Amino acid sequence: MPGPLEGVKVVELGVWIAGPAAGGVLSDWGADVIKIEPLTGDPARTFQRMLGSDMPTNPIFEMDNRSKRSIALDLSTDDGLAIAKELIADADVFVTNVRIAGLDRLGLDPDSLTAAHPRLIYAAITGFGLEGPDRDKAGYDIAAFWARSGIAHLLAPEGEDPPFQRGGMGDHNAGLAGAAMISAALYNRERTGQGQLVSTSLFREGVFTIGFDLSVTVGWGITLGTGKRETMHNPSTNNYVTGDGRRFWVVGLEADRHWPPMARVVGHPEWIDDPRWATAMDRAMNGQELIRSLDEIFVTKTLDEWIEIFDTEPDFFWAPVNSPDDLLADPQFHASGALIEVPDGSTGTMMVATPCDFHGTPWAARSLAPRLGEHTEEILASLGRGDDAESLAASGAVGLPATL
Repeated sequence: MPGPLEGVKVVELGVWIAGPAAGGVLSDWGADVIKIEPLTGDPARTFQRMLGSDMPTNPIFEMDNRSKRSIALDLSTDDGLAIAKELIADADVFVTNVRIAGLDRLGLDPDSLTAAHPRLIYAAITGFGLEGPDRDKAGYDIAAFWARSGIAHLLAPEGEDPPFQRGGMGDHNAGLAGAAMISAALYNRERTGQGQLVSTSLFREGVFTIGFDLSVTVGWGITLGTGKRETMHNPSTNNYVTGDGRRFWVVGLEADRHWPPMARVVGHPEWIDDPRWATAMDRAMNGQELIRSLDEIFVTKTLDEWIEIFDTEPDFFWAPVNSPDDLLADPQFHASGALIEVPDGSTGTMMVATPCDFHGTPWAARSLAPRLGEHTEEILASLGRGDDAESLAASGAVGLPATL
């Protein structure tokens, strides 16, 4: 099962998550992704130690780097940089999240490479974009995607501290956007024969994520408030707690359509016409009282008991608020294809899958993430430099697995 991008050669110069995530999606989809790493390795390899784990694997690094090939190069040396440029010259795609100023110094900037290789798709993932005063500013996703874009502010109730982002949220958004823009550019090249520079940024990904709110601010000049469950104007779109401490979310966005099922599941069909709550405006005006009444009812049964009742109303839309452990026990999690088995030379390793499936050209992970420099000799041989591997390693231009 080679995937839809079989035969596409990608050179990745990426660190941490955003750039490698884009390369990881492409490798899942069947592309041959050559990962250029410094002799010290992609710093994402240190996640295992950073999290204080003594486990023998590094699942965070594995997720974004499976099925790739690794070559260790010192780009500050003439030979190391020359090898990188040779690899790029024969590539369909170059994807990077290294800051543009650093790429300029190496001659790996967009202008240089797209001029030298007109068919190349150059994919740049940055913190804040290719233009503007902060084009060269470091932009981890906590800074660019989460804080500066406005997400953290909009998730914090007034006067309260903003929540902390989960690891790699913006990076993985940017990785998906990167894979999408690369695929579109490859399609355009099939029609025109011409490559191009494509780019996205963690900042823009954050802005797009809160596009619902920003569209209102831009269009109407107002900022939507941050919801609190006790004061929701539509109690049919809210979260509640059951008798066994499980939380669930009701999603009754169409207030008048979804109110009758809500009233029936809680055993009060007479509430449908109750003058306090009969219309959406009534429920908004008297929402706090209704929410308190619903709270008192939902704690009288366990979630499993409520599920049987919820299932009697086709227009009652809801979902459990799952923890990671809940997810692993959720049959839909497994049925959705959220996990894949990656060949590891033994029984296979379960990992989180990238979220796109191709039913005509299905993909499958081919291998675990490479060891640092695992394929250095193999890749040098493909460039006709196989006999130079030892001397290049001795000079410090490349890293071989035995010397790293």
